[in-house]
Amino acid sequence: MTEQAMTTSKKSMLHTIAMILSFLLALPLASVLLIHPSLMLDQHGAYNHNVMMIIMLGISGGFIHGVGFAPRFWLWKWLFSPIVAWPLMLLGYYTWFLT
Repeated sequence: MTEQAMTTSKKSMLHTIAMILSFLLALPLASVLLIHPSLMLDQHGAYNHNVMMIIMLGISGGFIHGVGFAPRFWLWKWLFSPIVAWPLMLLGYYTWFLT
């Protein structure tokens, strides 16, 4: 019984850390989106709406997972999971801050 409690405790701790990480990854991207949108311009001085839409999906997934909301429908559960959201947010960091 003690092993099961410890395993559950470790899983919940990892889940909590993943939720915090999701929220902290989404927060700066959303701030840039709202406060300083000129950082989202590409090398030609225009917005790339396809990339922005994908990054915004990642930001949405980061906030949804970060606040602890768990969708019931399988498609939304998969789409807003950290497995999908984190790479999309990392794309946002690369696109908006490193290029």
